[in-house]
Amino acid sequence: MPTDIPVETTLDPRFSEPEAEATPWGEAVRRLAAAEVYWLTTVRPDGRPHVTPLIAVWWEGALHFCTGPDERKARNLAVNRRVALTTGANALAEGFDLVVEGEAVRVTDEEALRALAEAYVDKYGEEWRFGVRDGGFVSDGGTALVFAVSPRTAFGFAKGTPYGQTRWRFTEES
Repeated sequence: MPTDIPVETTLDPRFSEPEAEATPWGEAVRRLAAAEVYWLTTVRPDGRPHVTPLIAVWWEGALHFCTGPDERKARNLAVNRRVALTTGANALAEGFDLVVEGEAVRVTDEEALRALAEAYVDKYGEEWRFGVRDGGFVSDGGTALVFAVSPRTAFGFAKGTPYGQTRWRFTEES
């Protein structure tokens, strides 16, 4: 089972300058929590990738996102729960990019959903206020399924000087 504390943190010397140091997981979490836009990669039933931007919140050791039950990403997750969520800066020589790999697990607990709904408002404002009903979010746009992605493996890419690539492993199977 994934945990929110890495079992291993390593700096990859192949993609890091000699003076680079591994980024602490706490710094990665701070950046994951602060990011506004993420890119979700899922796998279609025929094996082709599907990538889409979305908003998400970091809560209790996982990234959480929502999607309509008939959207492509929800249909993909019904077949294959393995995903990657990415965020970062669209620049080559500055910023920090993050990749979180894991499984998208449906969140249906009403207490957790209420806390997540408040986390969306806290982060994105009143425009993103959701109600909670029938194991999901509800709004004028309809019903949304909510998913949590606990990291199994994550990567951080420091850009600029020094550049470096950190890998965090959360389970023995990663």
